[in-house]
Amino acid sequence: MFKKILSCAILLFSLIAFSQSPPLSPETQVSIFTCDRGEELYSTFGHTALRIKDPNNALDVVYNYGYFDFRTENFYFKFVKGDLQYFMNVTSYDDFVFEYKLDRREVIEQTLNLPLAKKQELFNALNKSLLSDEKSYTYKFIDRNCTSMVVNKINGLFDTEKIQKVDDKTITYRTLLYPYFENYFWYKLGINIVFGSKTDQYAEKLFLPVELLHSLDKAKIDGKPLVSKKEIVVQGVKVQPEFSFFNSIYLICVVLLILVISNNRFLFKGYLFACGILGLFLCLVGLYSQHEELLWNYNALLFNPLFLLIPFVKENFLKKLNITLLVLLLIYCIVIVTKPYLTIMLPFIIANLYILMKLNGRNPLKLLTSIK
Repeated sequence: MFKKILSCAILLFSLIAFSQSPPLSPETQVSIFTCDRGEELYSTFGHTALRIKDPNNALDVVYNYGYFDFRTENFYFKFVKGDLQYFMNVTSYDDFVFEYKLDRREVIEQTLNLPLAKKQELFNALNKSLLSDEKSYTYKFIDRNCTSMVVNKINGLFDTEKIQKVDDKTITYRTLLYPYFENYFWYKLGINIVFGSKTDQYAEKLFLPVELLHSLDKAKIDGKPLVSKKEIVVQGVKVQPEFSFFNSIYLICVVLLILVISNNRFLFKGYLFACGILGLFLCLVGLYSQHEELLWNYNALLFNPLFLLIPFVKENFLKKLNITLLVLLLIYCIVIVTKPYLTIMLPFIIANLYILMKLNGRNPLKLLTSIK
């Protein structure tokens, strides 16, 4: 094992030192790894990597486009802005697989039926990227990630795109992503609040690892299947988090119900002010970020920045402001009625509607006495 790892290290060092790739043997195999989802937010959607194995050259390495550095200066600001640099790296096959065995995440390998010349071309291109500015790339959730980078490398070997999306293109990106957050309520709520209108477009781009898995199964080269072999190299364990009241919509419902029952003007205004801060954040992110997924976020109509004015305006102006806010909330309801996350936003819609009407001097459904 040590000899194998040492050989890989020596070979990769020679690539860096001499900026050239050795010729691959006819026994070389090129394959794609599809890795199951992890428990961390950044691994929620799984992962894609590319393996090149040449036993005659004692070569067995995995090229990985999923690296980022938490130590990057202003990491979170850069991530939100959309100019955080991800980079490709190369590791030994054993090291790569060992990590996923530790995490008990399934890894499926699909071996590609490529001519030796295409394998060499791919190997050369990958090593060239390692030694150039192509090693780093600006991460984009849909348009440029670990999966799309691998797809581009493979498709770049041919005049036409051999790998194309075969999964349903008639659903939206938001609908496609929604099941990934089953039993992860806070992830589901947060992601759906910060995502803007782009995620409501039809999901025509191939960007998820499991989509690539399905597309490779259907892809052909010269009339033959692109995938010559498919196997599970790491047996994973499907772990679904147990139901927790504190990780569910019921907690939101209870908190908002207590707020409504309190019938307290100070608490009402404080709640709306907090919503206004969130809405202001959504608007500022829309102006600041280069992530297209965060732009034109209509959730700012529900968590309206105008709520920030409510604690400070006089009563005669408050009624006019509330009418404006109620109209904007109605527009939001019309927009969201067909969206998959309507259910988790409904408690906020009902609470905001009720509180605005109470502050406007109305008693909706006559559930409570006059506001305190």
